[in-house]
Amino acid sequence: MIRKLRLKFVAICMSMVTAVLAVIFLSVFFSMQRNIEDLSRQLLYRVAQEDAGSGQRRPDISIAIGEDRVVLLPYFTVNVWPSGGTYTAYVTGGTYADLDNTQELTAILQDCLSQPESEGIIQDYHLRYLRRDNGLYQKVAFVDMSMERAMLQEMMGSYLVIGAAALLLLLGVSILLSWWATRPVEKAWRQQRQFLSDASHELKTPLTVILSNAELLETAPLSDKPARWADNIRSEAIQMKSLVEEMLTLARADNMVRTAVLSETSLSDVAADCALAFEPVAFEAGKPLDYQITEDVTVLGDRDKLRQLVGVLLDNAIKYGAGAVTLSLQKTDRQARLVVSNPGEPIPAQQLSRLFERFYRADASRGEQSGFGLGLPIARTIAEEHGGSLRAESDAISTRFIFTMPLKK
Repeated sequence: MIRKLRLKFVAICMSMVTAVLAVIFLSVFFSMQRNIEDLSRQLLYRVAQEDAGSGQRRPDISIAIGEDRVVLLPYFTVNVWPSGGTYTAYVTGGTYADLDNTQELTAILQDCLSQPESEGIIQDYHLRYLRRDNGLYQKVAFVDMSMERAMLQEMMGSYLVIGAAALLLLLGVSILLSWWATRPVEKAWRQQRQFLSDASHELKTPLTVILSNAELLETAPLSDKPARWADNIRSEAIQMKSLVEEMLTLARADNMVRTAVLSETSLSDVAADCALAFEPVAFEAGKPLDYQITEDVTVLGDRDKLRQLVGVLLDNAIKYGAGAVTLSLQKTDRQARLVVSNPGEPIPAQQLSRLFERFYRADASRGEQSGFGLGLPIARTIAEEHGGSLRAESDAISTRFIFTMPLKK
């Protein structure tokens, strides 16, 4: 899928770039063609305005192409005198030699005089002509078009080489951009697949327990149906309900659905309530809870969600810590800073960066601790909903989860 997406990205980019270059190339081509034709016509008018000489060849007439390029266009002029249904022609100037009384000149003049327009093109000889009627005779000026075409082909050939080089360069850039642009999509795709796999794994165990206990209830005699089987079913159903609710919370966050109701809230009271609630849990686990909470830390937030965030951090520290748990809340000029820390083995850097991934646990075994590995991702989602951040640090002294958010102005 990702490979096809990258190919499609490159194809779309190159199609757009090719279309733009084609439009630019055609615009330049027609513009240059028109400019060269205009210069050629200017030369025709200059030549046609000259007086007929005594048969001597006139100097070369040049036109400028661009700022530093001068092009000589071959030309010649002919005076045509009507004479009893025929005509007499004399070459009066130009850069051609030995045209007088030649079959080629006769054919050129026949083609030119047979055309009704006073200005046009003789395709067979690649000549552009201009006729002027001077009463007793006609003066005809000719300019060679082959120079125009050769010059146009030369210039456009250079542009084609530049365009081809630009396409190759842009192809390489498009390939690099396709890798860069699809990297978040690839990451999200992998996470989605992992999420489905992990969710299926987490749901499979309680479903198996429920089905097994249900079968026992069906097959056992009425008098032998122990209440503990029903309790098992209820417990596993509650566990599944909790998992589904956590997954729904993350799904809403993915869909950018904001569920937090922000109001003026005392983060000090929230932290103190959570500390008091978890103090017995920590005591039973043999990991005393110590807390230092600054008073009057007021934020704009959702009290229930902030309580859930602090509860996730305390629960995580009690489950996975190796000693006393510490909670501290401080405030700076602009931010509230809540830190939950616990001593223990330092978490490797490669694992530390993945703690906020869904269903991820630093423990190799899933069954060693309760929970689904969704608490920390939900806590980070809550932090982001409140315009704050949640990060983890770990060293030989302790592992720390640091939550910061703006103070109420």
